[in-house]
Amino acid sequence: MSNKRDTSNLKRVIVDFKKLTPEVLKLLVEAYPDGYDDRNIISFRNASGERIEAVEVLTEDTKYLVKISAKLEYTMENYDEDDYEDFEDDDPEAVAEPDPEDMAQDDE
Repeated sequence: MSNKRDTSNLKRVIVDFKKLTPEVLKLLVEAYPDGYDDRNIISFRNASGERIEAVEVLTEDTKYLVKISAKLEYTMENYDEDDYEDFEDDDPEAVAEPDPEDMAQDDE
């Protein structure tokens, strides 16, 4: 018997960085504490036929497919739960876009 969870009945939600909430960000950091790699990436075509790469994170009733981006990687690497304590878990305004200069400094 497989101990893999049946996820076929879950609601599927594709999440772009602009719509990332503290709840989903926390789930991502918990699911991928050392970051994600090629084995974790799911590729699919959206309704417009564009190729999307995402990582998956599950809740009781939802399968989130979070689009991969440099902003997402940077935000996960620099995650601090305290940064979001003044926000609701489902507030997409809470997760701010990282400063491009800060991201560039990390690349050095």
